[in-house]
Amino acid sequence: MMRALDLAEAVENGDLTPAALVELCAEAQAEFAHLNVFATLDLDGARARASRLKAEHGLFGLPLGVKDIIDTASLPTEHGSPIYKGHRPLADATIVVMSEEADGNILGKTVTTEFAYLNPPPTLNPHDPEHTPGGSSSGSAAGVAAGILPLALGTQTGGSVIRPASFCGVAAMKPSYRLLPMTGVKPFAPLLDTLGLFGARVVDVALGLEAISRRPMRVDGRDFGTPTFGVTRLECAGEADPEAEAALQNAIRALEKAGARTVDLPLPPAWAEAHHRHIVINNYEGAQSLAYEFRHRRAELSPILDKCLEAGRAIEIADYDDARGAANRARKICRDVFAPVDVILTYSANGEAPSRETTGDPRYNKLVTLLGLPAVNVPGYRGGKGLPVGVQVVGTFGDDHRTLAAAAFLEKALGAMAA
Repeated sequence: MMRALDLAEAVENGDLTPAALVELCAEAQAEFAHLNVFATLDLDGARARASRLKAEHGLFGLPLGVKDIIDTASLPTEHGSPIYKGHRPLADATIVVMSEEADGNILGKTVTTEFAYLNPPPTLNPHDPEHTPGGSSSGSAAGVAAGILPLALGTQTGGSVIRPASFCGVAAMKPSYRLLPMTGVKPFAPLLDTLGLFGARVVDVALGLEAISRRPMRVDGRDFGTPTFGVTRLECAGEADPEAEAALQNAIRALEKAGARTVDLPLPPAWAEAHHRHIVINNYEGAQSLAYEFRHRRAELSPILDKCLEAGRAIEIADYDDARGAANRARKICRDVFAPVDVILTYSANGEAPSRETTGDPRYNKLVTLLGLPAVNVPGYRGGKGLPVGVQVVGTFGDDHRTLAAAAFLEKALGAMAA
């Protein structure tokens, strides 16, 4: 994989140029084109921009993949749907502007599932092409895992950043709700939709988020102390596969060996109630966001999305408002839940990546997304089939930097135990 932090430092030190970075990506793309990472690849445009970049700050000319529900004026934005084939927005999404102002270089649009829902895309898992890379940020996760991209933008409405990161064995962060602006991103459920970032390691994701958001996020070369991890298995989401439990146990052992404290953390009933209401908000708002497509282009929707939108249209407004109330009650007690710990440690996904006929189950991500909490996938474990299985580090709302620091602590501990 391409390590964003190392590459940025190489450019800063004069050992690499932005143009050389593009060529590294081009070589990897040529080797792994069969993975179908890109909806649109713009190597010529990236080369031209690299020749003009001074690359003196931020991302230092790092190539960046952009999920294809994020508007780009210079490239098509097709939302993974034939309805928008060749569609060219008039303006870039705010996150694209921010990325370019941070000296990022957009390499192309990465494949998304249809409107960022569950219909499996053509992208393959780099570790085994018979298995899904996850979704809906399929191309972004696979592109980083294959070493085609050092960083890639994704979005999460259920588990569309953390789950594919787990399946593909890369780091990724879903920041606190609205830490990154969603203007110019095709909505599905606006109360849930959140931008996120993929990288090879936690330190790489932190570098990218600091450069793009202009907030303190970097965790490399600093000592943040020894965090306390509250362990939960999110029983409200159901039982995980043995491989997910093995990954969690492996993380606990690594933390304890590194001197960190882990404690079992009981979750309040209000969180379980909120978890079960995620589907109401997701489907109701999805039906609203895609009302035009459902009414005028329904024949071009996949059966799985059509079924979701039909279910959303049948939800009563009172039930939707009740679900929003449950979410608000759950959010209000978050500080109390985190009072005895710095972060929560739990499953990222329910096991290894399943077959390509599905994008996997997001049930261990829905509650965190609904609560708007920052979450980081930490790779470092392989299941019985040899596929990656990550664990999830979750922080309090707005405490993204400490969440990244705790995730980096775990990443380092896992590396030390494996050495």
